[in-house]
Amino acid sequence: MKNISKLSILVLMLVFASCKDAKTEATSETTAIENSDNTAEGQLYSCPMHPEVTGKQGEECSKCGMKLTELVTNKEVEKIMEVEIIKSESSFSIDLILDDYLKLKNALTNDDSKLASEAGKDLQATLQKVKTDKIEVELQKQYVSIADAAKQHAALISENGGKIDSQRKDFALLSAEMHNLIKMFKTDKKLYQDYCPMYDQGKSGFWISEIKGIQNPYYGSEMLTCGGIVKEL
Repeated sequence: MKNISKLSILVLMLVFASCKDAKTEATSETTAIENSDNTAEGQLYSCPMHPEVTGKQGEECSKCGMKLTELVTNKEVEKIMEVEIIKSESSFSIDLILDDYLKLKNALTNDDSKLASEAGKDLQATLQKVKTDKIEVELQKQYVSIADAAKQHAALISENGGKIDSQRKDFALLSAEMHNLIKMFKTDKKLYQDYCPMYDQGKSGFWISEIKGIQNPYYGSEMLTCGGIVKEL
């Protein structure tokens, strides 16, 4: 593993366990837990030889018959963290883009779908008007590709006011694009990449935050502190 230490993986696994406890506690306020085995629901495992084959822990791989033993969560963390981005040496700033993204993140954290919609619209407008003349010519294509994807997700968040679950799905994709922009360009902001192992079965629960304490935008008040810091950016 290139970019995540064994200690980081251990921390994320501990976070996963604590978040599952928080989820169970929140759910028990309204629904009785009928089966203790349900605590393992939502965890996907893959075949050591065929990682594309996933299922419940201990099931057999459909290709080779080996048992599924590898946590998909850890594999997804590695995959996302190893995205190759060329670092720009230009003076191009993404601070205005990040400001709008953080407003959107905070709106989702507060379960405010209407405000998230407005923030998505603002972010889309900011991305649209950004001038790229300061970016190296050889990197402009890469920036445009990332920015276009971010604009699409921001637009969908804006259009889906009142549908916070849909907004959060697009926010997960948007957060990946923001992470790529941060890797590509310099920023004076002190930021953290956070991760919620409960969201989307651990596949896409990343976000960027300006605060060190965990404030989860994927679950809001339901599990506000579920998650952990992956790294300081």
